Amino acid sequence: MKYTPENITSLEEDDIFVFGSNLAGMHAGGAARVAYERFGAIWGQGVGIQGQSYAIPTMQGGVDTIKPYVDDFIKLAREWDQNTFYVTRIGCGIAGFTDEEIAPLFADALELYNVRLPESFVKIIERNNDGKG
Repeated sequence: MKYTPENITSLEEDDIFVFGSNLAGMHAGGAARVAYERFGAIWGQGVGIQGQSYAIPTMQGGVDTIKPYVDDFIKLAREWDQNTFYVTRIGCGIAGFTDEEIAPLFADALELYNVRLPESFVKIIERNNDGKG
């Protein structure tokens, strides 16, 4: 299993940096700032693909408001199987969520060969799956 590296400073041509955003697309801090400064995130665009990055809004409410955006991302990742997506710990910085709250949203991405998740997310998803056994 390959994981998203802790600090991503460069990407290969077909790689996409997946980060937590706000709906207004004000990419001022955390991974959003990295996406804006290095990977083509567009100021004012808070959702979806932009350059070599993909924004998932995390600042608009609870986890239930993030899930539809994660589902849209997973759908795109299935279709764009020539790309590798590096999901950061979205929502676990400035937005204030815990890994335990966000990781389960990405459970369906675990089966995708072209999506890399943070190691902490993978461990939580696997632990949750073991409990359902």
